[in-house]
Amino acid sequence: MSEESEGRTQAAEYKSGSISLTGAVAMGTGVMIGAGIFALTGQIAGLAGPWFPLSFTAGALVTLFSAYSYIAMSNAWPSAGGIAMILTKAYGPGTVAAAASVLMALSMVINESLVARTFATYALRPFGIDGGPLVPLIGVALIIFAYMVNVSGNRSVGRWSIVMSAVKIAGIALFGIAALWASGGEWQSGNGGAETGALGFAGSVALSILAFKGFTTITNSGAEITDPHRNVGRTILISIAICTAVYLLVALAVATSLSTEQIRAAQDYALAEAAGPVLGQVGFYLTVALALVATASGLIASIFAVSRMLTMLTDMKMIPHSHFGVSGSIRSHMLIYTVFVAGALTVLFDLGRIASLGAFFYLVMDMAVHWGVWRNLRDKIEVRGWILLTALALDAAVLAAFSAIKWQSDPLIVVIALAAIALVLLAERLFLAREGQRDNTSGVHSQHRQPTE
Repeated sequence: MSEESEGRTQAAEYKSGSISLTGAVAMGTGVMIGAGIFALTGQIAGLAGPWFPLSFTAGALVTLFSAYSYIAMSNAWPSAGGIAMILTKAYGPGTVAAAASVLMALSMVINESLVARTFATYALRPFGIDGGPLVPLIGVALIIFAYMVNVSGNRSVGRWSIVMSAVKIAGIALFGIAALWASGGEWQSGNGGAETGALGFAGSVALSILAFKGFTTITNSGAEITDPHRNVGRTILISIAICTAVYLLVALAVATSLSTEQIRAAQDYALAEAAGPVLGQVGFYLTVALALVATASGLIASIFAVSRMLTMLTDMKMIPHSHFGVSGSIRSHMLIYTVFVAGALTVLFDLGRIASLGAFFYLVMDMAVHWGVWRNLRDKIEVRGWILLTALALDAAVLAAFSAIKWQSDPLIVVIALAAIALVLLAERLFLAREGQRDNTSGVHSQHRQPTE
């Protein structure tokens, strides 16, 4: 395919106004709820102890401060690249912007493997299978299915996201209400475990933030959302509000159904375990079915977003790209690469380590966004500096607590995260040095730039 025809193909794939406000909210909530409730509830309870529902509240508060940077930047320059655009505007098209963008992409791919393994874990619960080789096998099969949905185009993804989000939000809310009613609201606190306390609670907020980070999916599709200067910010705030309500309701339901020790023991399938004592076998099977719908739709929405972000990075010549003899557009290749990496992670890591890696990468990237916007753009886009600095400080505190907790319980994952971040920085520095430095207004990036309204 010639460069000219490929460019036309790329332009056709980024259709302005192809994603409605409802579809964007469905996409954002689809990613968040798919991972947050089913994949992370048990992990968060393991760190926060009996008061883990408050961890979701704290995570929502930190996320709201963080969202300020993304909303301000997306209102000024809605882009199909989202995070990559924000970082490039803040730092220029150099190593920092490229490396932080890659970390964001990696955290999104990690989220996909997290959700895929969660899907497999819940799918096997009715058969009494806990772990084993079937978990990664089913997880990889789901990733391939999500790829097939994505290659059908934006309209199919949008419709699927709307239907599935409506089903799972209503179903999860019903689960929470029914479980609270059946249990009588009696709190099953237990002893909490060794990792609780102030440090454990603060560390748990890192995973709670990971449960909300799906809102960045919206910024990555900013140029495709109808009336983006207005609707990107609205979509982010609506999605965070919906997810906060759902998370808190379900967390309270789980806390009244199981003790902290029981949640920790069943952390990979905590919601299904919580349904049994108060809702019986029917409730158990319905919860499993709901988990399958939620995780599948979340994975589809995540792959949709990360492929676009990687395509934007390639267009901006911030990451290398090779066709490997495969025909099609850059985005079609990025879908394949995303699916391959997500599948590999699904096979190689368990849920706990996948979640930890995602939290490390996302928080480092998030801090880079806040610092870059505060230092270089706060006057240009007229934002409140104190909100940016508060978001930066909250991220730093949560990251420090999470690192300390993980260094005590699993130092290897801390080493892997640090090594991966260093490797990304080095690789980007070498690649950009080979390609040559470009200024802020050159290349494809300038084509996506839109004036502030």
